[in-house]
Amino acid sequence: MSFPLPHALRALTPNVHVWLPDGHATWGMANCAVVTGRSAESGAALLVDTPYTADMTRHLQRLVAALGDGPTAGPEVRTVVNTHGNGDHSYGNGLFPGAEIIATKANGEHLCAEPAPAELAGLVAGSDPDTALGAYVKRHFGRYGDFGGLTTVHPNRTFSGELDLDVDGVAVRLIEVGPAHTAGDLIVHLPEEGVVCGGDVVFNEDHPVHWAGPLESVHRACERILACDPEVIVPGHGPLMTPADLRRHADYLLELRDAVHRGHEAGRPLPVLAAELIAEDPRPSWGLPERMAILAAVEYRALDGATDRADLLALVGFAAGFAQHGDTDAEGDTDASGDADGGKAEHGGDGSAGGPADSSGSNGGSGIAAR
Repeated sequence: MSFPLPHALRALTPNVHVWLPDGHATWGMANCAVVTGRSAESGAALLVDTPYTADMTRHLQRLVAALGDGPTAGPEVRTVVNTHGNGDHSYGNGLFPGAEIIATKANGEHLCAEPAPAELAGLVAGSDPDTALGAYVKRHFGRYGDFGGLTTVHPNRTFSGELDLDVDGVAVRLIEVGPAHTAGDLIVHLPEEGVVCGGDVVFNEDHPVHWAGPLESVHRACERILACDPEVIVPGHGPLMTPADLRRHADYLLELRDAVHRGHEAGRPLPVLAAELIAEDPRPSWGLPERMAILAAVEYRALDGATDRADLLALVGFAAGFAQHGDTDAEGDTDASGDADGGKAEHGGDGSAGGPADSSGSNGGSGIAAR
């Protein structure tokens, strides 16, 4: 790995510590949170999400162990909560043997599309860097290196709606908010600590990416976080947020939704609209503006009434074309999705209908449902 990892966990309260890797403009550097009990003697801990690779997960484990006070051993992670099924929030599950792993029942729907670590390793190794998708995969996922050293460990406890837990006197409330980022999202509310872990319902300082949507559902999930009245929000990626930060992010989601809906109603082909959105980037300081192409594609699918599962690899390939070519010309390549001046056109709502991306040259099959 060619990037720094946190040297220590950041304390939000005496019982809540967070892992906040610096992942600006990257895929895969997800936040985690550790909840410890009121009594040091209990030794119990709950971990919200697990890192992307074995090396990252072992590094986190060392930092958790360092939470011990003097001769007191560090806490033992006995419960893992996956906010959703993307690998950068769950690949590390297998390094917590014996832990109860909790997710929503609906999370299983997304897991059907999520590649196993070895599959992702094969995809990275087999990607052709001369294609837009291959170059993008190598750049953003090749840095991690050891996907093949992990095996998939799925949740062994699921729920729907809400689930209340207790970590030696610390109340933990799991609230289902999907479909939003994926089919099975949950948030973790720590009411006595004033903290909500939002998972990938929330990104900070990068453009978000959402695989399930639509954006209205993601916005609703953000509102559910705000309804918890937190003092601090831990996003899935990026720095900590205040409620005011999250409100601004939620407003952005509605602005983007409205822009996409206007384009759809006007019959703008998806690649043309995506290019326009990226060219007019309303948040130029945020990383990964090409993700707006994925958001537009997912929204078009919803507006077109699509019921099949989105091709996640094609969505990444669609975005990769904009990242590689910097193609923000609204009159660019639209042949694959219809006449730019025509009627409704075939929007190509799953991202597979073209645009500047060439998604060939990769080991197809499983998609990169990450981050």
